[in-house]
Amino acid sequence: MTDHMVKSFEDDLQRLRSMVIEMGELTCRQIDTVIEAAERTDRNLAGRVIEREPEADRQQHRIDDLVVRLLALRHPLANDLRQVLAALATANELERICDHVENIAHRLITSMHNGETERIRALQQIGRFAAAMVRDVMRAYADADAESAKDVWNRDTRLDEMYSALFRTLLTYMMEDARHISATVQIMFIARDIERIGDRATNIAEMIRYFVEGEPIPEDRPKADVTKSTMIAPMR
Repeated sequence: MTDHMVKSFEDDLQRLRSMVIEMGELTCRQIDTVIEAAERTDRNLAGRVIEREPEADRQQHRIDDLVVRLLALRHPLANDLRQVLAALATANELERICDHVENIAHRLITSMHNGETERIRALQQIGRFAAAMVRDVMRAYADADAESAKDVWNRDTRLDEMYSALFRTLLTYMMEDARHISATVQIMFIARDIERIGDRATNIAEMIRYFVEGEPIPEDRPKADVTKSTMIAPMR
């Protein structure tokens, strides 16, 4: 490979990395906006999130196109191939995060319309925690920092604990007053989307470890989400 071809390939890899970082910045803005909308119970802010969602799809398509071109024309090997595959996988996770955020925005608007301001604000802590996970994992991606990525990966257990605690609180509220079941279920779905955002961040963390060190994180991901085994007592 000539020096010119090597330089051109390096430029393409840098461009790919920059595109993923840019998509990560958009994703973080979307998360911050939807959490702010929840905190302020602001329907206009939630609507802005929905309006911006197609930009994430466009950015992912541009990344996909560049990855296909790199694989077809450059035939990357070893670390270069891992970097390309990690960029592709990270962009896919970011797009799915944006899908979760859009779902949250739609459900927030519905919940605000129903006057569920108190329970919406209960999402603040778990929302900010998940937002920090995404922001920090994208910083680790930009810096190719496997240790920082592992730190984000480890936080998933705490997010699961927060989600489980909130789930139990909302479940108790529904059992105490059946009139609020429908509205509270919307809040539960929002909490679930937030928990899934954290899962996506840990997936990105695993990809960072893979492309930086050439091997996956060896441990099984610990899970502290107990909602699947939570029993609902019969109403009397």
